Amino acid sequence: MDTDQRGLFSPIRIGTLELPGRLFKTATAETRATPEGFVSDAVLDFYRPIARGGTPLIITGNIYISRQGKSAPFQLGADDDDKIPGLARMVAEVHAQGGRMFAQLNHCGRQVVPNFVGATEVVSASATKDLLTGTRPREMSVAEIRQIVADFAAAAERCQKAGFDGVQMHSANGYLLSQFLTPYTNRRQDEYGGNLERRTRFGREVLAAIRARVGADFPVILKMNGADKLPLRDGLKTHELVQIAKIMEAAGVDAVEISVGHYESGFPMVCGSFGRCLRHMVQGSMAHLPWLRRWAMRVFRPLIALASNVLWPGREGFNLDYTPDFKAALTIPVICVGGFRTRAAMEDALRHGLCDAVSAGRPFIADPYFYRHLYDNTPGPRCVDCNGCVGHLGAQPADCYHPTVRAEKDAMLAGAMASRAP
Repeated sequence: MDTDQRGLFSPIRIGTLELPGRLFKTATAETRATPEGFVSDAVLDFYRPIARGGTPLIITGNIYISRQGKSAPFQLGADDDDKIPGLARMVAEVHAQGGRMFAQLNHCGRQVVPNFVGATEVVSASATKDLLTGTRPREMSVAEIRQIVADFAAAAERCQKAGFDGVQMHSANGYLLSQFLTPYTNRRQDEYGGNLERRTRFGREVLAAIRARVGADFPVILKMNGADKLPLRDGLKTHELVQIAKIMEAAGVDAVEISVGHYESGFPMVCGSFGRCLRHMVQGSMAHLPWLRRWAMRVFRPLIALASNVLWPGREGFNLDYTPDFKAALTIPVICVGGFRTRAAMEDALRHGLCDAVSAGRPFIADPYFYRHLYDNTPGPRCVDCNGCVGHLGAQPADCYHPTVRAEKDAMLAGAMASRAP
């Protein structure tokens, strides 16, 4: 066991919850729920081996708080009490392996392809068109904002009843909570727009409503950007986001996980290579774009992939560009997601105080036993950053779609099942 108090396998406390290690499974959309948003056997099959691999904390893929906030088919929901039994079954699977699980709660706002998910109405902080999808939302009324605040709180309470160990408010990557923070997407002139204090009001009200339902001892963490990465648009810079984090810490958030970018930013949140990613994407969610965007994606896909490879090459810990500023300003734990693949890179980030914990998504998709393999210093299937999984998200089940890595994963899991057979 690593005895360094900043080591990857040293304990860390998030609110009232103590975890035995500092590598977490970050949220990745499972695309495995039933069409009505219920937990399915396929969802359990996704999380069971990750828990069995000793992962201290698993954060679910984004769970919609209301049907209006659903961003993709086969997404998990917490919009009604009838979802509680299935969610409880999922959490029980993780707890049976000694792991802990947080529910990531989300409303997509304008970041949705309406035809893809069957959305009849798209809302946001303001009526700012999404340049990627062409979706133009309607500006929400104050009454609608208050309803969504209540929806977040009700969903959090359902997750607590289902046995989750905490919840994460998804305020990163251009979803609704993020849309209220960013001046480019929030052009309101009322109490929810304008200066930084007013633009954080929606998030603070969501947090307060959640706390009123779940109590002070139930961990609530925040996923947020370290930078919006919106060139030529009024996006947030790191120093502004640090101020937002300080406001949310004062309001009662127990930790922050730092990501980067909106959908309009391109691919800064999944640095790597993009040929396989875009090939799958144009056959999945992007197939439901308006015809002109769909045509442009198909025709210019090779050029888009080439440019993306140049702009966002794979590298470990790319959001460490931002986390030191959050560490200097906050007293709550700062979690860094973004490209981590090796124990050396993770431990270096912790040892130098660049963050308090790290999280990863794609490596756990390639190797559900990723945590155990790092702990034991043993090899396992290794993510090669092809982003095939990203291209499939929302349309096909979350899984590794690189043929060589997928074959290694399947063989590993088959061997593990055989070894447990009586």
